Amino acid sequence: MTTITQIPGYVVGTWDIDASHSTVGFSVRHMMVSKVRGYFTKFAGEIVTAEDPAQSTVTATIDMDSIDTRQEQRDAHIRSADFFDVGNHTHMTFRSTEVRTDGADWTVGGDLTIKGITKPVELALELNGFGPDAYGGTRAGFSAKTEISRKEYGVDIDMPMDGGGVVVGDKISIELEIEAVLRTA
Repeated sequence: MTTITQIPGYVVGTWDIDASHSTVGFSVRHMMVSKVRGYFTKFAGEIVTAEDPAQSTVTATIDMDSIDTRQEQRDAHIRSADFFDVGNHTHMTFRSTEVRTDGADWTVGGDLTIKGITKPVELALELNGFGPDAYGGTRAGFSAKTEISRKEYGVDIDMPMDGGGVVVGDKISIELEIEAVLRTA
């Protein structure tokens, strides 16, 4: 017997990510002593919440040219062939392959594509809520986190430091704060 998880205020439907109220961010170890944070400012996506939440889906596209680390020279270098090669790989994509729960803990598994390389990832998901907005519509909020190896996606530049270590770490922490708007018929 299958048990469908009950989520307070849960709304079934198709949702568009509201980029003006959402954040796609990351952090990476820099010079072995600190972390640099950055964001992508242009992205879009669709979330389909199903009757059975485990049957829900997510797709998203991120414009790689929209990277913003608050330092234009660094952003230009990250766009170059040394890192993202934006001239040849304009978008990063995510397509979910599963949604699962273990009590209050949710996970979204899916395929992440960067620089034409697709690898499976798992995002730890937090359901923040569903409710009406000030414009007569309905909104939903989600937070998600994961960690990836940049080298597994062909972002494999090594910049060794004289005293040991590297300028840019391999592990990238990804953090998403997503607000979505329910489509109306």
